[in-house]
Amino acid sequence: MTPSIPRPDAVLVQAVIAGALSFAHLHDLADAAGQDGWKAWAYPISVDLLLVAAWRRLRVLRAQGESARAAWTWFTVALAASLGANVATAGLLDLGDVPDWLRILVAGWPALAFLGGTLLVHTPTTAPTGPVAPDRLPVVEQVTQPESLPAEPTPVPAPDSAETPEPVPALPAAPPPADVPPALVDHARKLADAHRTTTGHPIDADTLRDRLGLPGPMAAQLAAQLT
Repeated sequence: MTPSIPRPDAVLVQAVIAGALSFAHLHDLADAAGQDGWKAWAYPISVDLLLVAAWRRLRVLRAQGESARAAWTWFTVALAASLGANVATAGLLDLGDVPDWLRILVAGWPALAFLGGTLLVHTPTTAPTGPVAPDRLPVVEQVTQPESLPAEPTPVPAPDSAETPEPVPALPAAPPPADVPPALVDHARKLADAHRTTTGHPIDADTLRDRLGLPGPMAAQLAAQLT
């Protein structure tokens, strides 16, 4: 089998040709402006690097939804420097007699490019605050706790019909003492009703003794009769 020869990408070839021509124009302009030797070769590299750095920062800021005004500014500055050099070397400018203002611009370009590159590199960017993808959520181990077994019912012994206790007869209510006047009983009953309404509890013997000034045994008999 004969190995297939990859076809060159037309866009890549075009980019290489355009970059080489722009590089040569920038070199010629810098050399004509008095920047000879290695300095004339460094100018096109500086312009192209600033152009690429500004474009990359522009894409990052736009992807994060932030303001890209500074990146656009430095991209425009680098593009104007590259485009201006290409136009200036097209015969519109005498490279043998470069004007002073152009010499000033070429001489001041390194400081301007250094400032732009520093600002682009150190521009703070915030992390994206969008929703986290489900595949990037932290995995939390689920601890399976043992299910509690239902408690066994306690057997209740069946009542023995032969040993059923006899019911205890109720004690008869104690008759009111003979020595307590009916008027005192009625008055004590009113006090007991008022006490129950106020406190929610039946009146006791100590309260009757304090309210009526009765001796302890008589107050106890009244309290038993009222309940």
